[in-house]
Amino acid sequence: MNTIIIGLLSPTPTHSLPYLSLSLSFSLNKTHKYSYLQLHISSLSLLKREVSMSESIEPSTSSSRDPAPDPNSVIHPRREPFEHGLLPIPKLIFADPTQTLASLRRKILSSSPESAVRVDSATISESLQISIDHARLVLDTLASVLHSESDPLARAKPDEIDSVGADFRDLMLFLYIQSYKRLLPRTHKDSASVADVWPSTSAFDGYLSALSPLQLVRSNSRRFMPSQADEEVHQLSYLQKHLANILSLLADSVDDGGEESLVLTTEGFEHLGFLIQFGDKGSEGIPLSQAPPFFANSDPDMPAVPVPAAQVHDWILENITVALEHLTERVTTKENGPPSASDQDVAMTDACTTSVKASISTRGPSFIEGISKSSYVKHASDLKASSVKVLHCNDSVIYILAPLRYATVYGCSDATIVLGAVGKAVRVEHCERVHVITAAKRVCIANCRECVFFLGVNQRPLIVGDNHKLQVAPYNTFYSQLEEHMVEVGIEATINRWDEPLALGVVDPHDSLSHPAGVSDVQAESATRLDADQFTNFLIPNWFGSETPESTKDNPFPLPEAYMTSQQRNQKNLGEIKQILREAPLEENRKRELSSALHVYFRDWLYASGNIRQLYCLQGE
Repeated sequence: MNTIIIGLLSPTPTHSLPYLSLSLSFSLNKTHKYSYLQLHISSLSLLKREVSMSESIEPSTSSSRDPAPDPNSVIHPRREPFEHGLLPIPKLIFADPTQTLASLRRKILSSSPESAVRVDSATISESLQISIDHARLVLDTLASVLHSESDPLARAKPDEIDSVGADFRDLMLFLYIQSYKRLLPRTHKDSASVADVWPSTSAFDGYLSALSPLQLVRSNSRRFMPSQADEEVHQLSYLQKHLANILSLLADSVDDGGEESLVLTTEGFEHLGFLIQFGDKGSEGIPLSQAPPFFANSDPDMPAVPVPAAQVHDWILENITVALEHLTERVTTKENGPPSASDQDVAMTDACTTSVKASISTRGPSFIEGISKSSYVKHASDLKASSVKVLHCNDSVIYILAPLRYATVYGCSDATIVLGAVGKAVRVEHCERVHVITAAKRVCIANCRECVFFLGVNQRPLIVGDNHKLQVAPYNTFYSQLEEHMVEVGIEATINRWDEPLALGVVDPHDSLSHPAGVSDVQAESATRLDADQFTNFLIPNWFGSETPESTKDNPFPLPEAYMTSQQRNQKNLGEIKQILREAPLEENRKRELSSALHVYFRDWLYASGNIRQLYCLQGE
């Protein structure tokens, strides 16, 4: 082994360690066919801290309280893997994930000496002893939550995903976080007063009643539901606890000397972007490797020096600790203080006015919350975030006509929700009597009742949890910019797998709840197809005014023959009725009476169905 000793004294950014006196040893690893530079910290100097203190001396009136950190230097968990990447497949929940995945990693790498190994569904199926359908689901789900848009899997078309495969490092992280447990809602202090609202509890464990959308409307409060800050604290705490194991799955070994020999290359460190990000812009901001001092400002013409995994571990833990302190302080202040109009969690209200119903976070999703007995419209120009959460809306029609990456519909009832084009994933959870209309790459339905889904989806709809009386139907609407939005987010109109639902277990192992023995083996109730005779088109008003030649003028997803035949038959019947009315041998006064009677019946239907509110609300848009 050739060795080169290099001594240097190098300044680092203010948020990093003090000056480091470093020595580098170079060794050649023949097994993986590339070089490793193992970094050893030989001494630390307090000079950096002393200089910083001398430069920041303030008058004695300055506050002793730590200032808020620079937003661009604050570490955050990536929400997407935790919100859209967890699969209730028992064989993915390992008793000892570190040992199991380390063995899987060695097996995968032994089949190929190259560092950028990609894994297809056949390998996943064989290695994890799961069905090929579940292995393909793992790939599809991983593709939907990847952090890097430049990864071939993220760019792959639906029929190319299996041939492209996943980078083994992303797969390792994806499989590891399947052990994550979601944050439980706080117990409502007056739960007895709303216990009779939900029509029926789960036949297995009864826990759905605690999350009923109607209960939330009755209680008129979400203070017992986890906020975004609560969930971020929970996710950061999980990463803090498991960081050493996670890094071991990304690290390379210089020799077989054990844990101390583990190092991380720049490329390996970048894969941590699957779970963490710095600043408000996430993957759209600076590369993850530019955040730490040991990779920042590297010579682009030379590979950065690999860093001991222990050093990376300590640096990330330090950042997580700082982030948790500020998050905890913010959560405590919010719980003890009065509600603020600027809070991300907007209180529910039954008012028709919708000016305070949407809130936007520069890093997180846009929130549309608490819409009740109203209609609500959002266009692309109204949204500053690429993700949307529709929460606790009741007896309303929600239009979100925009290109999106992710969308979540949670705790809604008796509503129709139109989601424009969603390029990554849609999750619909704890909803009752809701119609969801969406064009999307994939959709996951969890713990819903009596809902109908009109879908244009490139992947099989995933159904998990305790569902009852779900129906699926082909996509049934359009708006003028729909095809433009679909192209922008990568949805294929020629592929629609709306009628191929994939049902997993009725119990979600990620929900932190206890369940009776044997329930985990019960499969979730799947969805049935909506009868073709009950299928109708949904008309979206044209808020954009004049149309262009490129405007969408019809449903971009071809209808199945049975639904097309039913639609043509209904149109024919309507035409015949119109002709009969026009040609009816009636005197003018009788025709006026007939017309008046039809208007009265139509008006009565508008009021009885609640659609009259939609006309009034949309008239004001």
